[in-house]
Amino acid sequence: MIILENVSKKYSSGNPALENINLHIEKGEFVFIVGTSGSGKSTLIRLLMKELEPTSGKIYVNQRFLNKIRRSKLCNLRRDIGAVFQDFRLLEDRSVYDNIAFAMKVVEAPTKKIRPQVLSMLSMVGLLDKYGKFPKELSGGEQQRVAIARALVNNPAILLCDEPTGNLDPENSWEIMKILEEANNRGTTVVVVTHNIEIVEAMKKRTVTINNGTIISDVKAGGGVIYEN
Repeated sequence: MIILENVSKKYSSGNPALENINLHIEKGEFVFIVGTSGSGKSTLIRLLMKELEPTSGKIYVNQRFLNKIRRSKLCNLRRDIGAVFQDFRLLEDRSVYDNIAFAMKVVEAPTKKIRPQVLSMLSMVGLLDKYGKFPKELSGGEQQRVAIARALVNNPAILLCDEPTGNLDPENSWEIMKILEEANNRGTTVVVVTHNIEIVEAMKKRTVTINNGTIISDVKAGGGVIYEN
């Protein structure tokens, strides 16, 4: 599903963000990526979305060799990937419904499928009664739930989350994690970058720890070491 082989990323300054990363994530896994600020976690997510190019190494996502995908073909790749960010990234001038529907229109989904799918996603995240509201009328937790619904509305094979609870209080953070776990239970492969160790320890999912651009440990769901440096 996700394979990184000897992947390194150096920025123009010459500073390495990632060095010789080897990581395999299977279909249907739920994986936390943890590490201190600046360790390379977000760089990894951006490589998987092909927002960045690796300096060296190979990346495969959902059987696609990312190194060779042209920019003109990125739409096909991103149909398979949903993304959730710390800052929500909602369209402030559009309603909750239109924010989610927009993701389907971008991939040219049939018009007759948009309304029922959007309403289904709103029901999943518990916001069906908020479909006509605008982002500024919602709490932070509600905005993040809209962002998750938007990320999942095209039934992506993979959901990438970069600090999805970073701007939320503990109660809302747990609500978000429950939704992500439900998406995983439905078959979506979920990768979550986070610094919330309390959540990571409580959920007991596979956890990959990055430090100074390298993987220093990889622990199976429920315990058991895959790799430790």
